[in-house]
This record gives sequence, structure tokens and C-alpha cells, in this order.
Amino acid sequence: MGPDSQPGPTRLHLDRARGLEVEWADGTNSFYPVGFLRRMSPSADARHLRDEMARNPLTVLPAGGGGTLEATSAELVGRYAIRIEFSDGHATGIYSWRYLREIDPGTAAGESEHARD
Repeated sequence: MGPDSQPGPTRLHLDRARGLEVEWADGTNSFYPVGFLRRMSPSADARHLRDEMARNPLTVLPAGGGGTLEATSAELVGRYAIRIEFSDGHATGIYSWRYLREIDPGTAAGESEHARD
């Protein structure tokens, strides 16, 4: 692990309809709802859309696959991340452990930074 790496999780559980549960090595637990994970995808297209929405709140969101958004699959990427595929076809976001800690909706930083989500 590099000097600025985050320790990985000790347990992951993906509920396709609800979201991702992570138990971290330091004993904390995090829960990321499916919609939140999709919105916060670290992929280039999702980052661009978030930037556009920050500049213009009337930005039109791309149409999804219809129906309820679900996580259709997940796979580990090395020892540092997880890739999640969604029912709307989005599958290019790789969520590093560090990124997941930064966007944790249960932390004070995650709540204030993403309060509008």
C-alpha cells in the first residue's frame, strides 16, 4: 500500500436494491444507497455531469433505463477498489476505498458536502 492509501474494508455486502454496506478495518461501518453511489460515480462522465449541475441546477439528467435503479453486479479491482454496474447500464465507475471514505454519507464531511444529494 502507498503512503496515502486507505485501509481496505474487512467486509462488503451489496444489496442490489438498497446499496453497499462496508465494514472498515478501523471498525466503522458505512452504508451507500444505490442512487447515491450512481450519482457519485467517480467516472469522467458522472464527474462532468455533477460539475454541470453545480453550475446550472436546471441541467437535464440523462434518461436511465427506466424503472427502479439497482446495482446489478460488483467486482473487486485489485486490493484498492470496487467496480459497480448499475441497471441503467453505467459500469465505468471504479470506487477506491479512499474515495468511498471521502463520500461516506454517514460522516459529517460526507453529509455537508453532499447535502443536496
